[in-house]
Amino acid sequence: MNAQQLSVYHLHCQQLENPLGVDVLNPKLSWQLQSSQQNVLQTAYQVLVADDEALLKKNIGNVWDSKKVNSSASIQINYSGKVLESAKRYFWKIKVWDNKGNVSAWSDVVFWQMGLLKQTDWKNAKWIAYENLADSLKIFPAEHGNGKKEWGKRPDVLPLFRKEFSVAKKIKQATAFICGLGQFEMSINGKKVGDHFLDPGWTKYNKQAQYVTFDITSYLCSTVNTVAVMLGNGFYYIPGERYRKMTGAYGYPKLIARILIEYSDGTIENIVSNQTWKTAPSPITFSSIYGGENYDARLEQKGWNETGFDDRQWKQAVIAEPHLLVSQTAAPVKVMQEFDPISSKELKNDLWIYDMGQNMSGIPAIKVKGRKGDTVRITCAELLKEDGTANQKATGSSSYFQYILNGNAEEDWQPRFAYYGFRYVQVDLLPDVNNQDTANTKIISVKALHTRNSTATTGTFRCSNELFNKTFNLIKWAINSNMQSIFTDCPHRERLGWQEQLHLMGNALQYNYDIQSLAVKIMADIRAEQNANGLVPSTIPEYTEMHFADGYFRDSPEWGSNVILFPWNLYQWYGNKDELTKNYTAMQKYVNYLHSKDSSYLLMYGLSDWYDLGPNRPGFCQLTPMGLTATAYYYNDLVLMNKIAAMLGKTTDAVTYAKWADKIKQAFNKAYYHPETKQYGSGSQTSNAIAVSFGLVNEKEKATVIENIVKEIQQRNYSLTSGDIGFHHLLKVLYEAGRSDVIYLMNNRNDVPGYGYQIAKGATALTESWLAAPIVSNNHFMLGHLMEWFYAGLAGIQQSNTSVGYKEIQIKPELAGDITNAKATFQSPYGLIKSEWTKSVIAFNLQVEIPANSTAVVHIPAKNGQTVLQNGKKATVVYVNGRAVVKIGSGNYEFSVENN
Repeated sequence: MNAQQLSVYHLHCQQLENPLGVDVLNPKLSWQLQSSQQNVLQTAYQVLVADDEALLKKNIGNVWDSKKVNSSASIQINYSGKVLESAKRYFWKIKVWDNKGNVSAWSDVVFWQMGLLKQTDWKNAKWIAYENLADSLKIFPAEHGNGKKEWGKRPDVLPLFRKEFSVAKKIKQATAFICGLGQFEMSINGKKVGDHFLDPGWTKYNKQAQYVTFDITSYLCSTVNTVAVMLGNGFYYIPGERYRKMTGAYGYPKLIARILIEYSDGTIENIVSNQTWKTAPSPITFSSIYGGENYDARLEQKGWNETGFDDRQWKQAVIAEPHLLVSQTAAPVKVMQEFDPISSKELKNDLWIYDMGQNMSGIPAIKVKGRKGDTVRITCAELLKEDGTANQKATGSSSYFQYILNGNAEEDWQPRFAYYGFRYVQVDLLPDVNNQDTANTKIISVKALHTRNSTATTGTFRCSNELFNKTFNLIKWAINSNMQSIFTDCPHRERLGWQEQLHLMGNALQYNYDIQSLAVKIMADIRAEQNANGLVPSTIPEYTEMHFADGYFRDSPEWGSNVILFPWNLYQWYGNKDELTKNYTAMQKYVNYLHSKDSSYLLMYGLSDWYDLGPNRPGFCQLTPMGLTATAYYYNDLVLMNKIAAMLGKTTDAVTYAKWADKIKQAFNKAYYHPETKQYGSGSQTSNAIAVSFGLVNEKEKATVIENIVKEIQQRNYSLTSGDIGFHHLLKVLYEAGRSDVIYLMNNRNDVPGYGYQIAKGATALTESWLAAPIVSNNHFMLGHLMEWFYAGLAGIQQSNTSVGYKEIQIKPELAGDITNAKATFQSPYGLIKSEWTKSVIAFNLQVEIPANSTAVVHIPAKNGQTVLQNGKKATVVYVNGRAVVKIGSGNYEFSVENN
């Protein structure tokens, strides 16, 4: 037994490293193995959990000692020890055994800390506010658009809160549990706590709100301390000024907080929010998630968040209406990257435009020096007008950030509670009302801070085709910009959680980022939003109900089906079976709702193939018959329900769903299949592709339907017409049929609408339309489906049809066009997968890395009988359909095939 040859690392609890605020009593534990040997599989494990780290050092698990468990499982392991206590921290470590006779050393010690599991765990903390909004003035759901004229501007106070408290003994650990609505920043003793942006994550506030857990031990001193909070509006209160997608009000800003101090002598103390906290207006004079933010530095109260500040002029907080609280367990939004301008230009006196070189979600940051009362107005935009100024026509105008100088030395400022999607930053200097110019005020620097969800990156890709590399970055930046505390459609005009993106772009997302914890949060949002009749709204959280356009923007099966598709994906990607169990009732309600809407098993409503390319301006589907895609999704929902029911042991349900699905399939083929032409619907790319993709085509006719898809594409000179719904299925069908050559020809060009066309027009993030039209968003990720093909097709990283969580990997690279090399890495639940190939006139070479505790089947392009070398020796292979197939275990491998 050799511990040096086997180690265990990457320990996670509830999908995260050392998470705070865990809100389940049986959290899931996962780990990864590392070994210097090949073909390594785990055969057993032992987990120790203790409530004192010192006990673990003695190998004592006083909370849970699993003993030696004979199992290969290393992901989604149920904690099975003593009942866990609210707010308590638990330490754990693990060792493993492998099939080579090795036993690892104990892993490093990691921890998780529980959240507040019951309302009483808040220890009588109160929701507090500067003032309360009268019930008659509350507006939820929000009114789509600007709302009623008589509502007016509806300004509100953006408050500060503070509370001093003493610490008399040595502190062992201190934790803050806090929710501030709409958004908050907390500081202790003058220092901001953490590096989060736009906490808490967005939810439907009349259903639930998230609290955030912070370790604040290092922020406290041994005498008098001060906790201070600043609040912004977020989606909680949207005032009636400037641009807004909707106008709404759940109430005025408010907060609730509990600070838990654990002393070294074993005693505890709680500091909770109540009427003893003091409050006053902040220097933020305007806050809108859509319209921007104003900050008047002249209103700053120096030292307001520090001990000793004179707050006698502040008023006592008032008690506010409570909200149901849940823990924020997904990774937070943060500033993830900083950009300096690549160019700047003075358009006229006191007006500059800065080009940051990249369209992104984020905020501007300025350094300025000048006269008290002068104003810096910052307008962010994706595009420019002909005169060189910021163009917000397609993204929400007017929206801007404004800073009024206090006249001190150099002043640094950036918005706290709003963001935008932009490449360009327009800076206007406006003089104080008592002056004629801004001659004494200077802009020292302007930066762009890219903000997104901070979840871990899991994938990389690059190939010899530079257009595809640019396309990868184009899509990646659209993903980055829309990965917040939900997945938005765009970072400016709407910022709504359109549901179809999650299942259509899901594979692309999971190749690039570990989205599991964020996805679990989104599924909780979906359950909270589902209507009593089973309807799942197309946007979640559903801040505004879009009943116009026959209600299709609110209720479309291709969107609502995410309630079934996304949990199924989470199970496939991460082995997360819990999400199937938790959401099963919601899934049942949804298919029953669809049944109430069908006519002889056909659904004849919905948005269908949104933004396809037809003769008219993109938007509503033009090329595919109404009902075809909706009914296809209806069928697929029932197919998945059959599988899920069987997996969960619900045999009667499984039989019901199988019969139901068969009836839909019969109705679909009767309505849409044309046997004389072997085409579906209108014969559009989407009509045929979605029928094949979802298994609606009879097997004997499948090849002919695929052939017709290819013919249609060829007749269009390899240009695409599929939109938001159809393109994903088109790529899937072509790839699975071995027609990556067609995918290559469709996308390796810039002369027709598509990815290359957008890049040729100067786009740096994926746009809303294939046309890269300036009249729509230029930062949308809904059409980014080619990203999946880069990983699964060109690089060939997939999992087998029977695999869960990439336990059984498939490496099957596609050789397409003139591409001579491709490389991708993917951090799977079991560890790093790598596929890198090169092709020359002499040979094909493939390097593969497979993580320990998983296996792989490698499909190497080779003619029947061609010799394949594996790590320099002749490999034992089976030849199937132009490939040499070899089974391998974990480790690093190099395969080569010489061209004869």
